[in-house]
Amino acid sequence: MIEHPTRDVGFGVYLHWPFCAAKCPYCDFNSHVRHAAIDQARWRAAFAREIAHAAALAPGRTVTSIFLGGGTPSLMEPATVGALLDAVAGAWSMAPDVEVTLEANPTSVEAGRFRGYRAAGVNRVSLGVQALDDASLRKLGRLHSTAEALRAVETAAAHFERTSFDLIYARPDQTPEAWAAELRGAIDRAAEHLSLYQLTIEEGTPFYGLAAAGKLAVPDDDTARVLYDVTQEVCAAAGLPAYEISNHARPGAESRHNLLYWRYGEYAGIGPGAHGRLVLPEGRTGTSTERNPEAWLARAECEGHGIVETEALSPGDQADEFLMMGLRLREGIDPARYAALAGRSLDPDRVAGLVEAGLVARRPDDRLAATPKGAPVLNAVVAELAA
Repeated sequence: MIEHPTRDVGFGVYLHWPFCAAKCPYCDFNSHVRHAAIDQARWRAAFAREIAHAAALAPGRTVTSIFLGGGTPSLMEPATVGALLDAVAGAWSMAPDVEVTLEANPTSVEAGRFRGYRAAGVNRVSLGVQALDDASLRKLGRLHSTAEALRAVETAAAHFERTSFDLIYARPDQTPEAWAAELRGAIDRAAEHLSLYQLTIEEGTPFYGLAAAGKLAVPDDDTARVLYDVTQEVCAAAGLPAYEISNHARPGAESRHNLLYWRYGEYAGIGPGAHGRLVLPEGRTGTSTERNPEAWLARAECEGHGIVETEALSPGDQADEFLMMGLRLREGIDPARYAALAGRSLDPDRVAGLVEAGLVARRPDDRLAATPKGAPVLNAVVAELAA
């Protein structure tokens, strides 16, 4: 049985701008530094070709959210952002209340440029602040200061109805007391939404090499768990509860685009290294594009798209992805949708065991959700349910 696109979840478009001013030492995203000027007109045309290709694969959708991620999308000229959004609007119909988010770094925030983004159609900005003390910013390889970050937050709030910013915790030498104070200061500045990520040491990054050589001391697992608990407590007390493991918002201010991912909706992935999940006539299909920016550009110009891999997802694949994504949300999952995807119901004995262990809970609406105890060990919970 072919899954029908879930209209209540929506349809999203992710646009990946791969360029950064500098590569952060903890980052394993598909981001690249180029010292020569980027030919943005050429890139605009290539994006438009891949958007048109995606629309041919998945026609007739109504776009409910667009996310310009990276990399550093705020290095784009406003004209480039406008051209990309126009291409999306020309390929699909647009919901009247479409959410359009652009990621920005504090060093690339200028009032004039932000006015240009707003005129182009961006209505939500997510700022990569990462820390609110200068020593930590230097350790994280960030190019901005705390003062610049706070000015960027003010500039964003002056130009956009909706704003968010990111912080990283479990940083080298960070204590729970210092993090709680920093977080309270952030909440004082955050109008509606915070994304709070625990620092992870990813293989292939400079931080990985430093940690392996004993030159980078990050909090141990016990301290990291205390920092996670502090995060939940401080945000909940301030009216920004977690609606997803790493994301906190005032009620109604959740990121609609990210909710679409976690609710296992349908989305097109456009640009170098982007991933998509499209419901095609043959079923739900994963798409991946060429990661290298210049190779993607050449493919898009020659072939009309940069897709290098398509994968028809089996019922088991879909059910596993649905579990992994949906259980990150405080609202949890609908077991009936799991059964529709997997072709089988969740094992009631395994569910009962996890409930008895206090790792998942049955909600009054029959949904199944990870508990505060289960959220930090979500991979183990998902593995038990999927077995």
